[in-house]
Amino acid sequence: MAFYEGIKLEKGMYTVGGKDFTNVLEELDPSENYRGTELEGLDAYQRQLKRFNIKVSGANCDNVEKFFSSHDAAVLFPEYIARAVRQGIKASNNLDSVTAVKTNIDAIDYRAVNYETQSTTGAPIAEGTTMPSVNVRNKSTLVSLAKHGRLFSSSYETLRFQNLDVLAIILGKIGEDIAAEQFADAVDVLLNGDGTTADKAKTIKVTYSTPAPTVATLSYSHLLQLWEGLGVYNLNTMVASAATIKEILSLAEMKDANAGLNFQGTGNIVTPMGAKLIKSDKVSQNQIIGFDKNKALQMIQYGNVVIDYDKLIDRQLDRASISVTAGFTRIFRDAVRVLNYSLGN
Repeated sequence: MAFYEGIKLEKGMYTVGGKDFTNVLEELDPSENYRGTELEGLDAYQRQLKRFNIKVSGANCDNVEKFFSSHDAAVLFPEYIARAVRQGIKASNNLDSVTAVKTNIDAIDYRAVNYETQSTTGAPIAEGTTMPSVNVRNKSTLVSLAKHGRLFSSSYETLRFQNLDVLAIILGKIGEDIAAEQFADAVDVLLNGDGTTADKAKTIKVTYSTPAPTVATLSYSHLLQLWEGLGVYNLNTMVASAATIKEILSLAEMKDANAGLNFQGTGNIVTPMGAKLIKSDKVSQNQIIGFDKNKALQMIQYGNVVIDYDKLIDRQLDRASISVTAGFTRIFRDAVRVLNYSLGN
């Protein structure tokens, strides 16, 4: 009998501090021990699925009841739920598109840092003179973390004969919805700060010539103002409402053949300056958030996907909670600018 087939699976494996279920399994049954074998490429959880012959996808996909063929197999079910939700969060890639780094923490409190550098002319440092200073200090307040989640309400009788790949689609949608709410939090921090500073993102206000138009109209020169306003930072990401995105896509500069082919072929919207354009209903009409994705925003996540593992193992699927707790903080304040081209802004 292979080693992984003799591991005793218990509910307590979900409560080990700072580790998820798969981490605990990996410590007991390291994947590196399977190099050069037919099980290479599977992680410790996937080897447990193989142990109980549970197929979660494909033409011969099993039903939910396969997880409950034994108590040990039932212990695997909450991790299946968590993985499907995480896959949905990952599929909704807006969070990855706006955050420079993601930090996982195992405590509810997190204090970010401020970075300040002394201005300099850029001239070489003369002998005997002081170098410009770079000061990194803790921010005065903690990063605000928010919980987003859903109550999964069903019954074992309803789901027992349901294919696991269909259930994965439902759970993936839960993950996408959670990610959408987290993305709204991220946009709010880009606009208004993260609670550690009182200032909002600096605004670039468009001045219209006289006589002013009767309707606020976006032009390519406005986008250039946003690009210029970021100074030393790169304009590689923009967030705007659907109406504003339509205006951008209608600009003559966006009718370039290569830009059109990229949009039609990949679904990715790219502006004439090469910035990725992302839709959000949290941004006001006639407003565009422009920022350097690699310098602007940090995501802090407390733990991972949290589920009522006890209820799921005992087949009490009604009102089982699925949640994620995370927050956002700015890294460099000046890496974000907001273009406002409203009339009378």
